[in-house]
Amino acid sequence: MIIDNKNCWERIRETQLFLLDLDGTVYLENELIPGVKKFTQYLNRFHIPYVFITNNSSHSAKEYINKISKLGISITIDNILTSGQASGLYLSKVRQCAKLFVVGTQALKDELSGFGHHICENSEESVDYIVVGFDTELTYDKLKTACALIDKGAGFIATNPDLVCPIKDKRYLPDCGSIYTMIENATGKRAIIIGKPNSTIVDIAKERFGLSIDKISIIGDRLYTDIALGSNNAIFTFCVLSGESTIDDIRNSPWKPDQVISSIDFLNGAFE
Repeated sequence: MIIDNKNCWERIRETQLFLLDLDGTVYLENELIPGVKKFTQYLNRFHIPYVFITNNSSHSAKEYINKISKLGISITIDNILTSGQASGLYLSKVRQCAKLFVVGTQALKDELSGFGHHICENSEESVDYIVVGFDTELTYDKLKTACALIDKGAGFIATNPDLVCPIKDKRYLPDCGSIYTMIENATGKRAIIIGKPNSTIVDIAKERFGLSIDKISIIGDRLYTDIALGSNNAIFTFCVLSGESTIDDIRNSPWKPDQVISSIDFLNGAFE
């Protein structure tokens, strides 16, 4: 664990696929973090693929493409992988055309529907799984319905474990982890977690690009998701200090990044 050590540039040059977190790593709310655009330009110039991986399931992959493009980085569907997509793929493997009650945004519902799943809207319908995401449209009625359906035997899935979503000025919003914990406490049932640090996202990226683990690097700001994802899968990790984690957090965490850097901008030195 080294802060801004130029030795990490060698790792940058060896990497053949970058997995980049979004919130706190690439941007804060609607503001691109300095140096990120230049970094992607370098990656494009040297034909190094990269994928933005996010646990934030409040938006669809298409919405992320539009947002990132508006911030000045032109990407395609191959450059984005969300916990909503990963949840849809997971559900397709365990039950095709599953009936779902979603504690999440309309965008998450649309994402899951795109994988052939049916979205149910009330507790009277027969439901296979409850899916909880980062719900910026949360109501108490959704929580009550989810609890009632779990009590009836529905499966319980959460798109990601993040307790908060970082925003500007070191402020935070309650994320999916805070929401599904309420339901766990109310029902006594535990959710199956799909997003980071679950290996599902890594497995999808490996298959998409045909690369082995030793050729991949992860860049992120959150220890228990981004860095844990790398630790769990033997992937090299860079922890940026532009989002949630602080030096004290890193010192006290069981998940230790391979390198600590101020922000993605530092990595541009590997190409200059």
